[in-house]
Amino acid sequence: MEKATVRDLDVRGKRVLERVDFNVPLDDAGRITDDTRIRASLPTIQYLLDAGAAVILMSHLGRPKGQVNPTYSLRPVAVRLADLLGRPVALAPDAVGPAVAAQAHALQPGQVLLLENLRFHPEEEANDPAFAGQLAALADVYVNDAFGTAHRAHASTTGVARDLPAVAGLLMERELNFLGGALEHPKRPFVAISGGAKVGDKIAVLDRLIELADALLIGGGMANTFFKAQGYSIGDSLVEDDKLDEARRLMARARAGGKRFILPVDVAIGEKFSADAERTLTSPDAVPDGWRILDVGPQTLVAFGDVLAEAQTVMWNGTLGVAEFPAFAQGTQALIALLEERTQVGAITIVGGGDSAAAVAAVGAADKLTHVSTGGGASLEFLEGRELPGVAALRNK
Repeated sequence: MEKATVRDLDVRGKRVLERVDFNVPLDDAGRITDDTRIRASLPTIQYLLDAGAAVILMSHLGRPKGQVNPTYSLRPVAVRLADLLGRPVALAPDAVGPAVAAQAHALQPGQVLLLENLRFHPEEEANDPAFAGQLAALADVYVNDAFGTAHRAHASTTGVARDLPAVAGLLMERELNFLGGALEHPKRPFVAISGGAKVGDKIAVLDRLIELADALLIGGGMANTFFKAQGYSIGDSLVEDDKLDEARRLMARARAGGKRFILPVDVAIGEKFSADAERTLTSPDAVPDGWRILDVGPQTLVAFGDVLAEAQTVMWNGTLGVAEFPAFAQGTQALIALLEERTQVGAITIVGGGDSAAAVAAVGAADKLTHVSTGGGASLEFLEGRELPGVAALRNK
């Protein structure tokens, strides 16, 4: 069901309470190291301001565990957002309370207020109705533009939607359109790429992709479990011994459905899990004892490139190697280059958030692909076909 969006509301002269995802990484000095999520929120905020609304933003940051912790204050976010918007952004002293209510009700059209970290209150994650009511009382309309938190039934994602007219923001709309469109009506051939550390985290996703995609490319640590399921010698590589039967089942299901299920044909290994480990190439069935698989090799990238050469829709989630180690980020970076090439010739390329999105941002390729999701866990649950509480709470068109 298509969801109503900010375009379906008249917000002139109204106070709009908007859930955003400002859970950005900070260094030890409290400086933002990646403002991608803040930038992703700008189109909706600017749309509301241009439409004559006063905008009240709310977000969490980190895991303060229901207690006030200055380390997780949204103050650095308010400063950065003000720079990006080119206008002041006031930071409220709290997320709720009389002082916050007075500040919100005094807000004029064109002004922006950022509430302090929602998770300073345990009632946020508990989806406490009274806490949600206090948030809702700050505004006339509710907009959810935080796809990355839409898989959580929290006060700010579902509770508020019971008390106010609730619609999707432009980023939420974009996420649903691209991810939903790729799954429901993909341009074919549709190639899915799955990486990351563990098969166990993605069994439901893999089952769905085997059903929907024409080919599935596997990389990352999760490939090791498929290797071992076939009897390969993989040294000291990360493996999920309790998922070997699942791995065999998934491969058999792909074969039975006539789907291409492609594993790496060569791998990069190291003697230790470390950034300074020496990178050596071998076949995945001949990893020496004491060594571990940390990336895919160049022959694998050629094989993946051959499959991608015809793809009209590509969906990728999970890095192909230990992307935080430069020596073992080569496979992931080469894949990003392949996706850029496909995008340039008109293919739809979608990155499913999390570590994959971070890898794309690290090489400055976010604007060279069709869509890079801001959701990590939310993207995975959406790909599994599960209903996201934060989306279900919004009005249908």
